[in-house]
Amino acid sequence: MKLHELSPKEGATKERKRVGRGIGSGLGKTCGKGHKGQKTRSGDRNLPSWFEGGQTPLHKRVPKRGFKPLEKVEYSVVNLRTLERYFQAGEEITPEVLLQKGLVKKGMPVKILGDGELTKPLRVKAHAFSNSAKEKITAVGGTCEEIR
Repeated sequence: MKLHELSPKEGATKERKRVGRGIGSGLGKTCGKGHKGQKTRSGDRNLPSWFEGGQTPLHKRVPKRGFKPLEKVEYSVVNLRTLERYFQAGEEITPEVLLQKGLVKKGMPVKILGDGELTKPLRVKAHAFSNSAKEKITAVGGTCEEIR
């Protein structure tokens, strides 16, 4: 086999499209680009994908509102009135137990809030407590333990 005998595999190459060579070719005159306009000119392929032909682009038309802080923690919240209703005196309450009972969402840290009254001592373990919740739980003889 000699160098001049090498050729590409069947179907690997295609013929160059000859445009602008008369009406009979089917690609004469405007060369298949239609009439006038930006996309008929040379260099039209250098436009960014978001370019809208000079119209005010979408990212400038849509209003910009607020921001999302990076360090804000979203808690799954449980009030004392819920603990009073679903748990017996002396029971240990953890995020896993609350999840089993369907009181919190999976994967979210738990915060106990002081809305409602508590009449029985409970051992509560959560990621955060409000001040009023801590006071009410300790007032009836329960314990609060923050977990990280």
